[in-house]
Amino acid sequence: MLAIIGIVVVFGAVISGYLLEKGQLMVLVQPAELVIIGGAALGTMLIANPLPVVVQVLKGIGAAFGASRYDKTGYLDALQMMYSIFQYARKNGLVKLEADVDEPAKSAIFSKHPKFLQDHHALDFVCDTLRTAVSGTVGHFELDQMMELDMEVHVHETSQPVEALTTVADSLPGLGIVAAVLGVVITMGALGGPPEEIGHKVAAALVGTFLGILLCYGLFGPLAGAMAKRNAAQHRYLHVLRVAMAGFVKGLSPIMAVEFARRAVPHLDRPAFKQMEEAFRQPAKS
Repeated sequence: MLAIIGIVVVFGAVISGYLLEKGQLMVLVQPAELVIIGGAALGTMLIANPLPVVVQVLKGIGAAFGASRYDKTGYLDALQMMYSIFQYARKNGLVKLEADVDEPAKSAIFSKHPKFLQDHHALDFVCDTLRTAVSGTVGHFELDQMMELDMEVHVHETSQPVEALTTVADSLPGLGIVAAVLGVVITMGALGGPPEEIGHKVAAALVGTFLGILLCYGLFGPLAGAMAKRNAAQHRYLHVLRVAMAGFVKGLSPIMAVEFARRAVPHLDRPAFKQMEEAFRQPAKS
């Protein structure tokens, strides 16, 4: 929602200032310039990136307009789920978790947390780690290294769409100059014609530079920044899950393992201890 508001503010401020200076709004409407700049920008993305990265860029742009799931409610839900898993494993043994991690959608524990089931990467991260712990052939240190390696791969994969969109944003001012140069070429061919026609063509050429700079610094650059921040939020979320699982595998009690994880949550999104304790009591009440 904030992304939409920000875009409206950017374009609203630019257009309002232009109109205050008695500018003619229709002069800025240059479909040919948009075709040149937009088509060239899309082409550069296709040249530099494989198709999966392009798809991730489009998904990341769409996600930037939605609300983040990694807020206080999301963290509280994750801590509650991890506590339930640890309690079940402590009472029945880690081996009993095998069916839950193999088919989490059918699990009595995971099915109580539908939002977590929708986060496929976090779900795989938890299930793969618990499945490895169930095998009993890996120590807690090696298991923690596995989770760290998984998170490093995740950071690398999620950074590629951000880098691709950032590259496109950086190319837009140059592509705007290309559109402007083409406009100047057209203007030179119209020399000797009516002054009004020449002025219109010069204005159209300058609009190309204007659009390239505006789209770079007012739209695609900020969208790339928003994607990077969402990726960082997901990485912090995985780190919290990692702390919880590493603590339990080391031998901590369920409540202590989850408390360690709660302390790893950023302050703005960290639930209070009493909130977490109350959430743990809710399943027992029901």
